[in-house]
Amino acid sequence: MKFRRAGLAAALLFVVAGPAMAEFPDRPIRLIVGFAPGGSADVVARAIQPIVEKRLGQSLIIENKAGAGGMIAVDAVAKAPPDGHMIALAGAAAMSVGASPGEKMPYDPMRDLAPVTMLAEIPFVLIAPASSEANSVRDAVAMAKAKPLSIGHGGNGTVMHLTAQLFNQMAGVTTTLVPYRGSTPVANDVLAGHVPLGISDITSAIALVRAGQIKALGVSTARRTVSLPDVATFSEGGLPGYESIGWFGIIAAAGTPPQIVAKLNEAIAAALQDQGVKDRLVAVGVEPAPTSPEKFSAFVRSEIAKWSDVIAKAGPKAN
Repeated sequence: MKFRRAGLAAALLFVVAGPAMAEFPDRPIRLIVGFAPGGSADVVARAIQPIVEKRLGQSLIIENKAGAGGMIAVDAVAKAPPDGHMIALAGAAAMSVGASPGEKMPYDPMRDLAPVTMLAEIPFVLIAPASSEANSVRDAVAMAKAKPLSIGHGGNGTVMHLTAQLFNQMAGVTTTLVPYRGSTPVANDVLAGHVPLGISDITSAIALVRAGQIKALGVSTARRTVSLPDVATFSEGGLPGYESIGWFGIIAAAGTPPQIVAKLNEAIAAALQDQGVKDRLVAVGVEPAPTSPEKFSAFVRSEIAKWSDVIAKAGPKAN
């Protein structure tokens, strides 16, 4: 009788505790994207949507909540129930730049969030007008040492801003950094010759570069990008060790059960490994980069440390 009672108790415990895990997801999942429709983040979200829905058996509802460098979307998830039914597409600024010294965030990215997976990397590119005398990063450094020079970037507090700061620090130059409201205005002003250099995400610049309307002097990643394979890296252009990338990842609320995180990770990784999705993303300069939750967490920690150091060295000039 004792064994029968023990067995019955175990069965009841399974009935009570088991379904919460087994039934996930039991309703549509909300994916909060912290950027406006049409941008690279939105493109990634909509590219993976059909396959994620098929793998999970529920709708993936995409909601665009732009603002504060993506922090509005991340904050919403940080305060959501930890059941995996609300997740966010988080960018580098909302997960690492804002966590640097002196910056205030409404959440702690390492304490209040559960990393699910990296999604994609978006290289940055140093661009110049087609008429510019510069043809490489080395040329841009020489120009900056010879005369006052300005560099447009995608906005104060963005990784593009710090990418330009890192260029100044590693090249030993002092350029004037000009903030814009995003990458597209930077590329347009470089095209018009209003600013001699710009740091843009590759998605905003790639069509103009391919058409020969602006020059790509270098890509910010450690290795050349498949989207512009003929463009040398900053490191190859005379700044050895230079690396900066834009990136997106998926996060859930802290306390989300590991089984749910694993299920989300598997579905998203499957989408990013689909050849049709890969082709769609690479065409606009986005490189799929799925990871385990553990590797994503370690990567975020390394990004926080890296950009904290850049900001500390820049001092008040970082703003």
